[in-house]
Amino acid sequence: MRETYDIAVIGAGIAGASVAANLAQRGVRIALLEMESQPGYHTTGRSAAIYSPVYGPEPIRALTRASLGFFNTPPDGFTSNALLSVRNACFLAREDQLGDLAHLQTELGDARTVTRLDQELLQSRVPLLKDGYAVAGLWDSGTSEIDVAALHQGYLRQFKLNEGTVRTNSAVKSINKTSKGWTLCTAQGEIDAAIVVNAGGAWADVLGDMAGAERIGLIPKRRTAVIVDAPEGCDISVLPLTVDVQEQFYLKPEAGKLLISPANEDPESPCDVQPDEMDIAICVDRIEQAFDISVRRIERSWAGLRSFVADKCPVAGFSAQVEGFYWLAGQGGYGIQSAPALAQYAAAEILGLEVPQHILDEGLDPATLKPNRAGLLG
Repeated sequence: MRETYDIAVIGAGIAGASVAANLAQRGVRIALLEMESQPGYHTTGRSAAIYSPVYGPEPIRALTRASLGFFNTPPDGFTSNALLSVRNACFLAREDQLGDLAHLQTELGDARTVTRLDQELLQSRVPLLKDGYAVAGLWDSGTSEIDVAALHQGYLRQFKLNEGTVRTNSAVKSINKTSKGWTLCTAQGEIDAAIVVNAGGAWADVLGDMAGAERIGLIPKRRTAVIVDAPEGCDISVLPLTVDVQEQFYLKPEAGKLLISPANEDPESPCDVQPDEMDIAICVDRIEQAFDISVRRIERSWAGLRSFVADKCPVAGFSAQVEGFYWLAGQGGYGIQSAPALAQYAAAEILGLEVPQHILDEGLDPATLKPNRAGLLG
């Protein structure tokens, strides 16, 4: 089988699905290629996503702020579910972590949603905390939980309604330059396209190598998550997302249970990553030290890959080395919360249009996303 499209987007996770949907709205013929049997199998499908405009480096914060309008008011027919639901966040600090808390508070500057909590107020807001464990905290009322499945499926639905083509089980075997653009050899046949968008997640550098593009130094990092029972008699529905200020753990309610994580970032090769037993043991130990929780049983555990470049900002832009090859990678742990604005930005750039003004109004400097930017490789 051989097919011809204007653009081939590799990877049908949130990055690929969202940019493909935005491009298809413009009447562009798009093939969305996914190596697995279903889109979003890897990082997107394993994400415990939170919308937090104070989380991540400044370019991510700008993209996250610029995404709020979409989250609050998605296009008609996008989803029947609310994409955001209220979930406050709390950053904890022990006595020995007060310097880190002060640094975070300074970094957040004039964020109107963030307030400092003393020990008494902290204990009342996070009643599961062990007495005396933490002495202060920062409370963020601007966070929300994201319905990741509704967001991802909404983009795929939007893409298909605009006559986009999804090809699953279509792992890319080679990417070759031609006089008219590119030929991609996949497990299901060949695809010809004028432009290739590399939204391959943890595999993005591998795909870049196939195309002869520059490497961006992508490092996939494993993060483990665990579901455990909540303590009997505790109303966990009101608990905030609770995060150690040094990101040594986090905890949040999840469908009547507790989702806990050691917030690890362990380098991995691109793979179908699985949880490590040591990660789970470390997670349980840290949670039991901080909270009045005794973990008797692990109900479920999983791991996902969060892929970063050296400066932890996304890479969005055309390769300086090969024509018609667009990078959309390196979203790290921020890919869901920033997806709407980043997709709008990338689609505009791919089509040679102006960057949407609402994104620039949030302070995004496009130079911070370029694949040839200083500091990309450390």
